[in-house]
Amino acid sequence: MATRRKAKGAYMISAVSEMYDIHPQTLRLYEREGLLRPSRSDGNTRLYTDEDLVRLEFILNLARDLGVNIAGIGVVLQMRERMEEMNRQMQEFVGFVRTEMMTRMQQSANAQAGLVPVRRVVAVPQPPKVVAVKSAKKKSV
Repeated sequence: MATRRKAKGAYMISAVSEMYDIHPQTLRLYEREGLLRPSRSDGNTRLYTDEDLVRLEFILNLARDLGVNIAGIGVVLQMRERMEEMNRQMQEFVGFVRTEMMTRMQQSANAQAGLVPVRRVVAVPQPPKVVAVKSAKKKSV
């Protein structure tokens, strides 16, 4: 697979097809299937951004190197997007928990700084003593 150029901007379909040795109709098919979403110019020309090219490289890796069909590529991309969203939510949650812990630790430190320890004798209760009681049996005559 050809490597893409490290330049900013947008690429027309002809440039992308040459860069990746792929037919323009295949790129149109990927767009029709929802695998790629290039932006459009005022003249309705497809413009592929660097992010689109990264996604195209992933698609081509699945198709060419792993033999995944278009439906499978769609499933993999959908799962990848869900995982990225879940990862974003987890990072957000970890940040919230970290902030909350720091706040509570500071509040605890501030509260303990205002307390003065008091010494007092604490009486520990003793368990009751068990006394054995002998029972007297009456003898009958």
